[in-house]
Amino acid sequence: MLPDICGSSLLFALPDDIFSVITSSLSLRDVCNLGLSCPGLDAVLSSDKVWLSQCDKLGLLPFSTLIEWRKGVLSYKALCRFLVNIQPLIGIWVYRNPELGNVVYVMPGFLSVIGCRIIPQEIGPLGLEDSPILWAPVFEIICKYDCSKAFFLHGREQGADYVYPGLLKSFDRDCNVLLLEVEHRLQRDEGKLADIKKFADEAKKEKSKSQRIVGQKWTENPFIRLESDDRSRLLDFVTSQVRDVVPEAANVLLFPRSRTDEVDSKQDFAALHERRLLLLELYEHGNVNHDLKSDEGSPSNPTELGSSDDVSESLDSTTGRQDQSSKGKKTLSAFLKNGLKKLLRQSSSTNSDREYQEAAITNNQITLDEFLESGNWVGLSVRAATMQLSRYQAWPIMQKSISALYKLPVQTPEAGDEYAGLWAGSSGWPPSTGMPNGYLCFIFISYEESEGQRQMFANKILQGKRVMYPNGSALFFVNTYQPSVDIFPWDTDEESNPISVKQSFKGEGISDGYGFRYPGSKPGSLFVLENGMLVFIWKESRDVLTLKRLDLADLLKRGERVPSLPPISNFAYLTLEYRNVYSGSSEIW
Repeated sequence: MLPDICGSSLLFALPDDIFSVITSSLSLRDVCNLGLSCPGLDAVLSSDKVWLSQCDKLGLLPFSTLIEWRKGVLSYKALCRFLVNIQPLIGIWVYRNPELGNVVYVMPGFLSVIGCRIIPQEIGPLGLEDSPILWAPVFEIICKYDCSKAFFLHGREQGADYVYPGLLKSFDRDCNVLLLEVEHRLQRDEGKLADIKKFADEAKKEKSKSQRIVGQKWTENPFIRLESDDRSRLLDFVTSQVRDVVPEAANVLLFPRSRTDEVDSKQDFAALHERRLLLLELYEHGNVNHDLKSDEGSPSNPTELGSSDDVSESLDSTTGRQDQSSKGKKTLSAFLKNGLKKLLRQSSSTNSDREYQEAAITNNQITLDEFLESGNWVGLSVRAATMQLSRYQAWPIMQKSISALYKLPVQTPEAGDEYAGLWAGSSGWPPSTGMPNGYLCFIFISYEESEGQRQMFANKILQGKRVMYPNGSALFFVNTYQPSVDIFPWDTDEESNPISVKQSFKGEGISDGYGFRYPGSKPGSLFVLENGMLVFIWKESRDVLTLKRLDLADLLKRGERVPSLPPISNFAYLTLEYRNVYSGSSEIW
């Protein structure tokens, strides 16, 4: 061996292929630390092959899809950063209303992640294999060329599909709540100060108030300190101002369809590349037709609405939503010029709502005027936060007045937790196509420790028709340490194949009454079959609930898109409803 090729020099001299094999055994953190330890190593670690391997290890995308995504970004290293950032969002998000279920599945799109709402529906005699699952887009986060992120809320108004650009504000690695908010911005995203002349003239007058606001830390997150009515009206107003009609070419595909033909797949990717560029152009240079006094001082960034004074004046002077063909868009009813009255709910508030309101007061609840004075520009934003949530039988206790989605826990199937995740439920044996009578039913299984015992909960999160029990109800729960002595009552399945029981657990299933906390329960047994199915049988009534695993991402790629709701309701439906609000039908189920 030559003397000048030894030690670290030998490492630098390795071909990229060999070096990528070596680094593939390292964690992402180790690769980053290795690059920081030596400038020479940092240069070698910038190889696309090294970072392609790290992207592949994340397991979010097939290898062939990673190669396709690379065509639209700066490097695999940048792409890996985007994938790591959006990974906590992947999974199932829910909200308490409406009663039929509010399920949003966040999955990779194309150089993006997309939140897709599953629509309660009837399914055909062959189940989901025969009936495409219905879904509607809720939001998406698109990867730019440098792998920074562009957020779009989706919605439909007056017969047209719109996107509402905003910022992905903060990103907790263990986030469990996704909040739609309006944020004030002290400067524009391009780095230039917004409307500096106007605010400089008023700086002296507002200095003491600004110091007071900063001193109370209102600038950290003032939106949640607004009253609930103010938050909803401000969200409604801002979305009416920043919206843009989705270009026709960008309104066909949102993610690649399930294809077996390579030519069709290439056509899908070509269309998705074009769609992404159109939306990013809209994000950077969209035409914001806002109702402000002058276009001269309006923000060039379409995610921003305008200066606080202009917004306040616009809020005070406008009274309704008009058709987009006219100059006006929907604005809010005139706010009280001397400040908004505090309208906290009292008699109808739940304990969690009162706790939230008390926290807001403790943290210096503010008026709308004070909120607008805290920054020069306002715009739409989404925040992925980690909150301490109370749970009842594995279901998170949710706030009534916050536009938020709550993430169901991601539990890696392993010894003892192997049944965690999403299942389709059906009633009777042999299993039918849905529950009840051919209607889609989703059940989410999770595990919790209770008094030293490991319990499995099966929460209903979506039901196609007939609200038998509230959204989030635990249809059954079992103690995984208590085997059942009951015998499975059938020897064959629907195709006359012999049935083999792998294991069984003793538990309780939901029974009489309609309610969330105290619906009643009766004993039963959960049987785990060798074919992968779960079957819960109530001991006395002999009622049967059968569960099958679901690959929701694959179902969505083969599914059928339907129109979204208006933007704010499309994100989180805050009103208690017993009907299918997503179908456009007024039928009460």
